[in-house]
Amino acid sequence: MPPGSAPAGKKKAAGLYTIIALKVGKSLLLLGIALGIYSLIDNDLPAELDHFVRWVRLDPEHTFFVALGERLQRITPANVRFVASGTFLYGALLVVESLGLWRRAFWAAWLAIGETAFFIPIEVFELMHRFSRGILLILLVNVGIVWYLLRNRQKLFHH
Repeated sequence: MPPGSAPAGKKKAAGLYTIIALKVGKSLLLLGIALGIYSLIDNDLPAELDHFVRWVRLDPEHTFFVALGERLQRITPANVRFVASGTFLYGALLVVESLGLWRRAFWAAWLAIGETAFFIPIEVFELMHRFSRGILLILLVNVGIVWYLLRNRQKLFHH
């Protein structure tokens, strides 16, 4: 086989592997955040905020931190558990999606297209109300992922 050529039956897909890497990175980040949130369930959130603000040497009496502390007092352990569970489930979905894309399963392509396309209207809505370069970048990446997977799904994925 000539150097740089793909094995028979497997096509090179740098775009697909980039998408997989993005999905794996996002899933690891979300799973880590979920575990961090779970660790806060029984903690006194305003006290944790005060400790953190003092640790980074900011003024804990600043109006922003006082208002944030008041909001944290209204959060119940059930709310924290709900957010942590949702974050964990979304991270787990991304793990399954990444494994399916890596194995080039046809269903994984449609799952990735649907999951990625789901956020496009939300990002457009956010841009219409408040322009942000970060949201614009995320929107462009998501549109690129959906376009790439739709355009190449027949040659990259088996049924």
